[in-house]
Amino acid sequence: MKPGIVCLCAFVACLLSVSPLVADDYDLEELRAISEKYRDLNVALADGYIRDPANHCVTAASEGYPAELGAMGVHYLHPALLQITGDTPRVDGAGTHTDFMHPAILIYEPQADGSHVLVAIENLVFEKAWRAADHAEAPMMNGRHWDHMIDREDTSADEAHGFMPHFDQHVWLHRDNPAGSLEPFNVNVTCEHHQRLD
Repeated sequence: MKPGIVCLCAFVACLLSVSPLVADDYDLEELRAISEKYRDLNVALADGYIRDPANHCVTAASEGYPAELGAMGVHYLHPALLQITGDTPRVDGAGTHTDFMHPAILIYEPQADGSHVLVAIENLVFEKAWRAADHAEAPMMNGRHWDHMIDREDTSADEAHGFMPHFDQHVWLHRDNPAGSLEPFNVNVTCEHHQRLD
């Protein structure tokens, strides 16, 4: 191999190591098949996901949006993928993980019998970390910018549900969402049966 080509390959490898490419186009059917195993909550727990310690069941109303938009549900987080650094006064982290083949968050709907049913997957990147990685715009998925979530001081709602400013993207793979598979809330999801943790 010529020296110039060797240098070029080394340069490209270096770029990829410090600035990994962010894939933004996904086949939703493939993501559904990959995440199917997490219908069994025990599998999710074994893979490192934990129930949101704050035990939120997020609804549009709790986020300061019209109640008729529906809900998200209960989030199960993967601390290592989110790179959580603390939770006071709000959950913070260094995570910039965007790979939906390995989602950082699973979302479940509480059932009347106390069980949880998988409805969606999600990824979340902390805005400060994302900007520090030299990203000028929010991440994208299938042509849609992720939602920018920040707790507004002029409202009593917690728009960022206990997290520092971040970008997140929900993907409704296991519950039909009339508003669209990539929208944050789903009218077909309810927190009616949410139970407090003892």
